[in-house]
Amino acid sequence: MERDLVEPAGLAAAHAATPSGKPRARSIGLPFGGRPGRWNAITDVPGVEVGYTTLIMGDSIRTGVTAIHPRGAAEAGDPVAAGFFSQNGNGEMTGVSWIEESGTFSGPVAITNTHAVGVAHAAIVAWTVRHHPRLADAWLLPVAAETWDGYLNDINGHHVTEQVVIEALEAAAAGPVDEGSVGGGTGMNCYQSRADRAPRPGSSIMRARPM
Repeated sequence: MERDLVEPAGLAAAHAATPSGKPRARSIGLPFGGRPGRWNAITDVPGVEVGYTTLIMGDSIRTGVTAIHPRGAAEAGDPVAAGFFSQNGNGEMTGVSWIEESGTFSGPVAITNTHAVGVAHAAIVAWTVRHHPRLADAWLLPVAAETWDGYLNDINGHHVTEQVVIEALEAAAAGPVDEGSVGGGTGMNCYQSRADRAPRPGSSIMRARPM
């Protein structure tokens, strides 16, 4: 069902729609408490940068990568406090042993499809070697986590490569962040409440990043 985009009085443009123009929750009347930050995104936290690579091709490829630099790409070696919780006993994520041991992690995070977690892990290492060689000379325990897009995506096709992950890492920036079928969330389904699966007319591969 299509919903009209409305802008309640006092609702900032960044809170009403995503950078690509899709309505956000408050603009369709969902009542959330609290007052959102400038972008109503994790990039409201100073230093956080987000990037994504979205792959849409034909009828079978709906996947991608979301990359997060918790302290910005330039400060990859500065640890942040961290913890993890497995809600349903599943959900693959690398780096959890060190998070449990130390309560911290450093470096970027990558979120991609379940069968590309290893690729994302390797890509974070490659990105760090390129941009922070002294950090890489010590030891790296990257955090790469999964989203399951196997119902809508050719998950066994190895479409997410190291280069695709690196593009997301390189694209990361502060500012507004898109939502929905972008990056690591491209092929996920949400109990029939999403209808943005079809590729845009004339597009085969779409690479998206924050504005």
